[in-house]
Amino acid sequence: MRRGYSETKSSEQTDEQKKDEEAKAKDEPPKEDSACSLEAGKLKAKEAEVVDLTGRLRYLQADFLNLQRNAAREKEQTRDFAISRFASDLLETVDVLALALKSVPASALVPEGTPLASPSSPPPKSAQAYLLELHTGVEMTQRQLLQTLFKYHVKPFDPTGDKFDPNRHEALYQVPIPGKEPGTVLDCQKSGYMIKDRVLRAAQVGVVQDAS
Repeated sequence: MRRGYSETKSSEQTDEQKKDEEAKAKDEPPKEDSACSLEAGKLKAKEAEVVDLTGRLRYLQADFLNLQRNAAREKEQTRDFAISRFASDLLETVDVLALALKSVPASALVPEGTPLASPSSPPPKSAQAYLLELHTGVEMTQRQLLQTLFKYHVKPFDPTGDKFDPNRHEALYQVPIPGKEPGTVLDCQKSGYMIKDRVLRAAQVGVVQDAS
């Protein structure tokens, strides 16, 4: 009797275990589906990581290109404007030569004939002849200096007749002139100079004043 009872009880426990395992099998997804879902999740994570890294790479590439452009532009500006102090110093020399040229009137530049002292000796020069040579030498010096400045993109400008511009002109005086538009440059005492598109020195000018 005891043996039969044990066998019956053991059989009932086995049936209950089978039912429990079947219930768990119903609740849990198949192992293959779970593995596929896990792989799909990993794939999406990797794709998102690739998209993020690609975006960062493009941003860094654009930033690097901008840096290269800025560096090239700064290098060019440094090269173009490195001689600013040198050119500024030369301008005073040009001004002195310009004043020397203005001090000689045009009438004094006409050479005069001089009598011969003797057939074998060169004729003596007159004061006008010496003055003409001096003027020619100063003029050549000024021209050579300007050519040197031109080589470095330094060019003069005379704003006479233009509208006064405080960014390009320095007003030395103002005077009312009938028939002249107020604010117009009347006279240029010293020429202005540009180095490419930058003002190296403002022109020193006289400006027409409002007469009212």
